[in-house]
Formats: sequence, C-alpha cells, structure tokens
Amino acid sequence: MTHGHIPAPAADTRARPWHGIMVATALPLRADLSVDYDAYAEHVAWLIAQGCDGVVPNGSLGEYQTLTDEERARVVHTAVEAAGDGARVMPGVGAYGSTESRRWADQAAEAGAGSVLLLPPNAFRADENAVRAHYAEVARAGLPVVAYNNPIDTKVDLAPSLLARLHADGSIVAVKEFNGDVRRAYEVAERAPGLDLLIGTDDTLLEFALAGAVGWIAGYPNALPSACATLYRAAVAGDLATALPLYKSLHSLLRWDSKTEFVQAIKLSMDLAGRPGGATRPPRFPLTGETEAAIRAATEKALAEGLN
Repeated sequence: MTHGHIPAPAADTRARPWHGIMVATALPLRADLSVDYDAYAEHVAWLIAQGCDGVVPNGSLGEYQTLTDEERARVVHTAVEAAGDGARVMPGVGAYGSTESRRWADQAAEAGAGSVLLLPPNAFRADENAVRAHYAEVARAGLPVVAYNNPIDTKVDLAPSLLARLHADGSIVAVKEFNGDVRRAYEVAERAPGLDLLIGTDDTLLEFALAGAVGWIAGYPNALPSACATLYRAAVAGDLATALPLYKSLHSLLRWDSKTEFVQAIKLSMDLAGRPGGATRPPRFPLTGETEAAIRAATEKALAEGLN
C-alpha cells in the first residue's frame, strides 16, 4: 500500500458516534521521535476511506502517556480535521486525576469530537465512590463518555454492577470491555440494558460481537483495515460462514493486541503493510528475536493471502 490518493469516506450511517469500528490509532513518529502530524492526518483519512467508522486518538496505542500537553492536544485537532467529521473521533482522556481527565474532555469538546474514552482513576486502586465521582466529573464536559474497563493495567475493575450504576448516574453511554471475559457481556446487558457494549480486545472480536457488541475499539485495522472491517461486519451480522474462517486466519495477529508489546507489534505490522508505523517512544523498545519474527511472519502471511 502507498500513501497516495485517499478516496472519499462513505456516509456515516451509525446510530451513535461511538458505534462501529473506531480505530485506536497508532501515532507515526519521525526518526527523532517527534510526531509526524501530516502522516497521522493521512492515516486517519485513509482508515475511514478503507471502511472504518472513526478513530480513537490518544489511547494507549497512540502512546498518549509519552506525549506533551501540546502534542496531545494537537493530535486531537489533527484527527478531527482529517476525519472530516468530529462524530468520527473519540479521544482518550485518561489521566491520573479527575481534574486532568476533565480538562482533556473539555479540550475534546472544543476540538469538535463526538465522544470520549475514559479509564477509571489509575493512580491508585479506587473504590466505587471514587470511580463514580470520576466519571460524573468528566461527563460534565458535555460529551458522551465511553468507559474503558482495563483492570489488567488500572487494577480497577468496572464490574457489571458498577457499570450499571455509572449508566444510571448518567455518566456513561457505553463500555469498552478489555478484560476478555465474554460472560460479562450478558450480565452487563441484564443489569444495564441501555448501555452499549464495545469490543476492547481484538482477539475476542467474534465472541463479543455474537454477544451483542455494537462497536469495536480496534487495534489491528491500523495495518489491515479492509480485512478487519469485513470480519467485524460479518461478526455483528451473525454471518459465521464469512466471519469464522477470516477470524481464524487473522487471530495469530489479533492476539498481539492484548499483549504487553501491542504498540510495537501493531506498528511493525503497519510498516510491513506500507502504513506509517515506525518507532515507539521510550520506555518501549523495538522488537527483537522470536517476538519480532513471529509478528513479521504472521503479517506477511496475512498480506500474501490478501488480508489487508
């Protein structure tokens, strides 16, 4: 693939801005590790032209923890401008404190984004009262808030009972479920019928889609958007004849989205697919040895099979 002409995106037919395939965008860096905003803008536009519905800048895959405030704000503005419609942009607004997360939600609203993605407090193991206050504060920015349940990294589990309370509080509209336990999907639907479920791990896409997910905050479409879009749309439609063989073909790559090296893995696959992947900022180091070889082989196999 090349960075040539970008076709116009299809009309946005989603019922809500957080529905569909929202790509957690990797952030292109130059050799000196400065942000390549032009490459990022082109990548955002290309993803939407390839059938993805929108983008999630400043997530973990976008290395937001390593960005300066100026860089982080400019990434959001770049994404909104490149997407052509703020409804297609869901910035991550995670931060150590509620005040800081609220500031990033205000910035996202000012930039014209359609929704935000919010981790629970992650500076300490927050209790339920702290979590509810945190989400309520960020919701006051006025944008729909998608909760991000990642107990692996935050040590705070947004269990179905807590999600139901957050939804009843009016603080959240959806949850990105990253804990990988598809059983949670059914309990969330029972306890909070109006709360939208979004797939949070690429390697559980099929299982969560069949369990009623209405969106996917996705990593691997950065490298293979067309194949991932086909897979997602078949999965949510219950078209197993299409989805299952494709899922099996892609799963050796999709599972890297849930591993510690996910940023480097997806950027390596992007490089191999002709997309602007490139380096990562410290403390992440380039992949080496068996890990690099495995990702390279799986990506090259997918590309050889036309799964791009």
